Amino acid sequence: MRSIDYVDKGAGFGPARPAIIDGDVTLSFAEVQAQTKRIALAMRANGHQRQEAVALYSPNNPDVMIALLALWRAEGVWVPVNMRNAIDANAAYMDYVRCKWLFYHSSVADDVAKLKARCPSLSKFVCLDKAHDGDPSLDEFIRGFKAEDFTDDHADPFGNLDDLVGIFPTGGTTGPSKGVEVTNLGWGTMLEIIQNAWGGRAENPVCLTVAPITHAAGPVALATLAMGAAQVILPGFDPEKVLAAIEKYKVTHMYLPPTALYGMLDSPALGKYDTSSLKIFLLVGSPCAPDKLRRAVDVFGPCMCQSYGQVESPMITCWMPPEVIAAAANGEHPERFASCGRPTYPVQVAIMDDDGNELPNGEAGEICVRGALVSKRYFEKPEATAEIRTFGWHHTGDVGKRDEHGYIYIVDRKKDMVITGGFNVYSAEVEGAIMELPEVLECAVIGVPHDKWGEQVTAMVVKAGGADISADKIIAHAKTQLGGVKAPKAVHFIDAIPRTAAGKMDKKKLREPFWGGAGRSVN
Repeated sequence: MRSIDYVDKGAGFGPARPAIIDGDVTLSFAEVQAQTKRIALAMRANGHQRQEAVALYSPNNPDVMIALLALWRAEGVWVPVNMRNAIDANAAYMDYVRCKWLFYHSSVADDVAKLKARCPSLSKFVCLDKAHDGDPSLDEFIRGFKAEDFTDDHADPFGNLDDLVGIFPTGGTTGPSKGVEVTNLGWGTMLEIIQNAWGGRAENPVCLTVAPITHAAGPVALATLAMGAAQVILPGFDPEKVLAAIEKYKVTHMYLPPTALYGMLDSPALGKYDTSSLKIFLLVGSPCAPDKLRRAVDVFGPCMCQSYGQVESPMITCWMPPEVIAAAANGEHPERFASCGRPTYPVQVAIMDDDGNELPNGEAGEICVRGALVSKRYFEKPEATAEIRTFGWHHTGDVGKRDEHGYIYIVDRKKDMVITGGFNVYSAEVEGAIMELPEVLECAVIGVPHDKWGEQVTAMVVKAGGADISADKIIAHAKTQLGGVKAPKAVHFIDAIPRTAAGKMDKKKLREPFWGGAGRSVN
């Protein structure tokens, strides 16, 4: 099925049920459906073509969630944009995938002005909350269009399986990110895995949406809307406000990266609010520290769960259900706190060596995946697609092992990447920015354990002869070039970068002082 078809199925649980809740504003499924139809009609009237790329740039609010659903109603292709990225990086990506439409909020108008100047492909703009800089407000844009006039004549009997839902960005090592083509087949597979795993756990499901809708939280919102769940929207993460919302709205489902969980566990407000309504508290984006996961079970009860995936095989390649984590907390296979779960039903997972041989249980190799969940290709990058699909499998770049019960354990990364706060940061990109400074002779970027972020981007720097440069200057320069997420949070000055016998940077040796005794090199 198409993405929007899942939302309409969710409305079938009751059109009058609440779909979006934001403070004093509550919109029913019927109201959301009507609004998305009006937006789709307005897009078509303003020249939107099937499978045309559409981006959203806004903090969390009801309008941006409705715009996301509406672009699918118009059979557009979603281009997720991380507002924490540097403007140049976002502009380069949107231009690469030939994004034409941008829905934005006036609070980020300064950023949008820069995107307009840097992204030639953009030509259609709608400001969600008010008219701005010649762009219509959403209300103006849809004025005169009636939901009852919408006709859907583009679906085929098979659900348009090969049509694109989105072109999702990976982290790039140099230049713009690669675009992952996600089709209705892969997207629908993901949604149905999620519904089988999460559905039926609450009679009146309520999902708390606090991560960015324009990026990570959009897929979770869609999956739970398809289950008939109301979406309670918060503008951003604040531990006490999240805890208060759980109690007030009797939240049953929520997704957060492990870093946000850590913030909740450290909050003075912990224990002040009733969180017993939670049935699914999903941790995804990066591995969770086992000791913190054990404590989370003690605090929030048997609702904690984890999944593993990546853009190319999204979200739920492996699944660790609440009952397994709760059992681990009670002493039954406590080692599973370090696992990301078992492969889901439509997915094959192999642990493979560099020659394409599948390895036996207990041996570490690259995690490789097959199945309908796997994305179709990289947008206009056939060589990159072929490289990552050798031996007839999709290669994740993550190194893991499987135990005798089929549980997967991630132990390292074959790709040189740091996951910090749920975001992928590729070391070479950060190293390239730092090496622009003439005072820097060499630089190696690694991830080191961090209680809040999971991993902290850390630069190991060798100064050029006689140069005088501070850590603050290096960090400030990287922030200017890459944005706050990718910039290092710490800089260590060293005499030389250790090398392997092949002359490559020996990052394993650099990590050892920070990861010694941890048993794995991810956190």
